[in-house]
Amino acid sequence: METIETQGVAIPRLGFGTFRMPGGGCQPVVESALALGFRHIDSAAMYENEEAVGAAISASGVKRGDLFVTTKVWHDHLRRGAVRKAFDASISQLKLDYVDLYMVHWPSADMDLPAMLEEMMTLKAEGRTRAIGVCNFNMKMMRLTVEEVRAPIATLQIEYHPFLGQSRMLEYVRGKNIPLTAYAPLAQGRAAHNETLQTIGKRHGATAAQIAIAWLLDQKGVIAIPKAQKESSQRSNLHALKIKLDDQDRSAIAALPKDLRYVKPPFAPDWDA
Repeated sequence: METIETQGVAIPRLGFGTFRMPGGGCQPVVESALALGFRHIDSAAMYENEEAVGAAISASGVKRGDLFVTTKVWHDHLRRGAVRKAFDASISQLKLDYVDLYMVHWPSADMDLPAMLEEMMTLKAEGRTRAIGVCNFNMKMMRLTVEEVRAPIATLQIEYHPFLGQSRMLEYVRGKNIPLTAYAPLAQGRAAHNETLQTIGKRHGATAAQIAIAWLLDQKGVIAIPKAQKESSQRSNLHALKIKLDDQDRSAIAALPKDLRYVKPPFAPDWDA
C-alpha cells in the first residue's frame, strides 16, 4: 500500500471509512477490512462506533504499529478544555494508547480556533496523537490555521469525488505540502451508476466505483477513504489500486459536472469563503 508522508506520519493512500456504521455491527465489518489488508481506519466520535472499531483492532491480530487510526472531535467541543475531554472519551472507547490522527470533524461558527488548535497540538506533543488535522474547513479557515496559527496540519479531509471539483483547495494544500483526504469518494454511491465511469470501467475490466477511486488516487497528494460494508465491496475497492488511468480517461472524467456537493449539513461553513 502506497503511503503519503506528512508531518512525521505515513498515511496509507487508500483508507477504510466507517461513517453510518454505528454500534457493534461495525466490528465485523472493520475486522473484514483489516483481514483483507486495509491498514488505515477512519472513525469519529459522531459515528458512535469507536468502541466497535477498537474491538475490531484488538481482535484482528494486526500489530498496532502497522495501523493508521483516525478519529475526530465533534463541532460542539471546539473550545479550550472541551477538546481534551472529547479526546479522552474517544481514546477510552477505542481502548488504544494513542491515535495516529486526531481531527476537527466540522468547524463551528463560535469555535475558538486558536485555542482549539493549541489544545490539539498539546495532545500531539504529549504523544497521545501522532498527528492532527482538520475536516470541512473552507479556504479562510485553512489560511488562518496554517498561516497564522501555524498548526502542523497533517491532512485536510473534505468531500471530493468525480462530480465535485476541489481544484482551488488542492492548489492551496499542495502548496503547503498538506495531503487532501477525500471522503464520500463514491459520491455516496452515485459513482457506481454514472455512465461515463461505467464506460471507462469497461475499458479497464473494472467497475465505475473502482474508476472513481482510481481517479482520486491518480492525483498527487490525494488520499481516499471509501466505506464498504460488504466484503466483496471491500475487495473491489482494494482492486482500484491496480487500475492505471490514461489521458483519455482523465479527459472524460474532467468533463463531468464538478459542482455536485452531496454532504450539506445545516452547520456547514460557507464553502466560497
